[in-house]
Amino acid sequence: MSPCACHGRRYVSAHLSRQHRRRRGDHIRRLSRAIAFFFLGSAVSFAAANDAIDHWVSSAELPPLLHESSVEVRARDGELLRAFAVEDGRWRLETHPSDVDPDYLKALLAYEDKRFFQHAGVDPYALLRATWQAAWNGRIVSGGSTLTMQVARLLENGRTGSWQGKLRQMQLALVLERKMSKQDILSLYLTHAPFGGNIEGVRAASYAYFGKEPKRLTPAQTALLVVLPQAPETRRPDRFAQAATQARNAALERLAKDGLFSSEAVASAQRRSVSPTLRSFPTLAFHSTSRARAENPDRQQIALTLDASLQRRLEALSAKKLDTLEPKATMAVLVADHSTGEVLASVGSAASMEDLNRKAFIDMTRAIRSPGSALKPLVYAMAFDLGLAHPETLINDAPVRFGNYNPSNFDGQFRGVLKVREALQMSLNIPVITLLERIGPERFMQRLQQSGVNPQLHGGKAGLAVALGGVGLSLHDLVTLYAGLAQGGKAVELSVFQRAPKPEARFTSRAAAWQIGEILSSTPLGNARLSHGIAFKTGTSYGYRDNWAIGYDGRYVVGVWVGRADGTPMQGAFARDTAAPLLGQIFQYVAPQHSPLSPPPPETLIVSNAELPQPLQRFEARDALKRAAADKPDIVFPPSGARLAASPDMPLILKLRGGTPPYAIFANGEIKELGLRNSEVSLGPMAQGFFALSVIDSTGRSAHAEIEIR
Repeated sequence: MSPCACHGRRYVSAHLSRQHRRRRGDHIRRLSRAIAFFFLGSAVSFAAANDAIDHWVSSAELPPLLHESSVEVRARDGELLRAFAVEDGRWRLETHPSDVDPDYLKALLAYEDKRFFQHAGVDPYALLRATWQAAWNGRIVSGGSTLTMQVARLLENGRTGSWQGKLRQMQLALVLERKMSKQDILSLYLTHAPFGGNIEGVRAASYAYFGKEPKRLTPAQTALLVVLPQAPETRRPDRFAQAATQARNAALERLAKDGLFSSEAVASAQRRSVSPTLRSFPTLAFHSTSRARAENPDRQQIALTLDASLQRRLEALSAKKLDTLEPKATMAVLVADHSTGEVLASVGSAASMEDLNRKAFIDMTRAIRSPGSALKPLVYAMAFDLGLAHPETLINDAPVRFGNYNPSNFDGQFRGVLKVREALQMSLNIPVITLLERIGPERFMQRLQQSGVNPQLHGGKAGLAVALGGVGLSLHDLVTLYAGLAQGGKAVELSVFQRAPKPEARFTSRAAAWQIGEILSSTPLGNARLSHGIAFKTGTSYGYRDNWAIGYDGRYVVGVWVGRADGTPMQGAFARDTAAPLLGQIFQYVAPQHSPLSPPPPETLIVSNAELPQPLQRFEARDALKRAAADKPDIVFPPSGARLAASPDMPLILKLRGGTPPYAIFANGEIKELGLRNSEVSLGPMAQGFFALSVIDSTGRSAHAEIEIR
């Protein structure tokens, strides 16, 4: 036989097959209407059945088609971050046929409604079978309900065991089929079918019993989900695991007979017992999802920019780090892509929500706290922009006074003359205060607001202390600021929602932003592999209440806060020991291979101090009573005339004030110390006798004290 003839026969055969299916479907629909008429009773003649059924169906009004479904908050890839229960604490996740494993749909239809896509809501064959079985056995053996009839019952929460209930379900089923597509009816069933307790719908059931979406199911899981809605309370795996196992195994055998599963797959599935564990629904990014729902009260599906995998890993990492902290301490983490402003991970509290001791319910990414030294880079960036300083400019770290304000460094020491870049890397207080005094605190606050943050001032007017943490900011604010620095001085709006980019708003120049990044990236990040290339700054607020570490590479910006949520001090806790190591680990999670920082803009002045213009070679503070420039050195202890007890185990500690380091120290004309930059020095144990102590600073000014050791 020729290939053309074979092709022709196949075409004719396929055409006849389609005609057969079409005629069979038409026959089923006509028969279903006739069976529906049969159950109306004999009051209407058969000749008027169509009109009677049309009137019967047309007179029916549908109840609300959809109950409220759980609000779902999803990650950037569609993964469920968190769902919120509906009325009475029920879990009901909206489900469409495309959301489930195709094999589950095949098994469901084979088990519940083989002619779902052919009948008009009522299956005549199923009803005839149910009627015959009821007459033969004297009781109802099978209900003959279609999936459409089951949906009708779910919508009205109707009865299942009476003919009156069946009749009402048939009526609503016919109405549903007239007004909705098969896919929509199937979606209603997949969303509302009962699966035991407060679990409704196949997606909610899959999360509760398997801990996953029903996209891919094993034969055992498929069979369990098929049989649970038939007896949801008596087959609940968490309460009646044996009954659930028996029903599942029976369904597996029946589905194997229908050819859906092989005998080997069924045998393997039947050997596995049903797990009695009821799993919790996902609750990733608790604080972010709560805020997203509150800000979008009318939306059922909310999409965020969070990366579910990264969020999960950082929540686990921060929870593990809690073991290294004191009982009341917690931490918060924020990760964003500074090129887009999209927040990729947000941990509002590392503790579990049940931990009242750590007050985990407070979102510490939004809590207003003191930033400590974390704002210093912006002060230096402004100084660079205003032509007051350059990274190579020399600045004096010496005692100063501005009115009644007498700032000091964290360690109480003074380093004398050093470069601006060194002052920022060492996070010294006095150099940044002298720069801010020239810039002006109000101007600094305006620039801070231009960066996109919302600073909170207590007492109204800004003072010089804002550079050292005397202003309220959140972790979200600080990460916003550093994201702008990473973007070359452009304000970046961070958000967990995808938004169109806003017009560029610049708060500092490209050159100044690059210089800050270059300085901050030159300091190694403690306890972090491959930390080179991360520009970071730590900050410890007054009283050790807040430990900060904020850093960025060429793409990502990361912020870490460690402290007590109630604002009380963590005694002896420093950011370099708590927040900084965690920052390094997070960068390894986010991007094991760091993106390089941007190259310097063409306008950047990269020269040595000697090559700088004369005004930039050295910064001089204005309107400050600088003791280093106005007063001679002073020996604070021991004061002249002091009489001290001799002790072979106790060294004599000399304390200085004023002058310009480095210092030279003499005792009875003999050199005791040269090149001293600290304000304190140990002269070692002193013998008995009289001593003339002298100190000479780098400008040649001196101080003297005469003491007696006896």
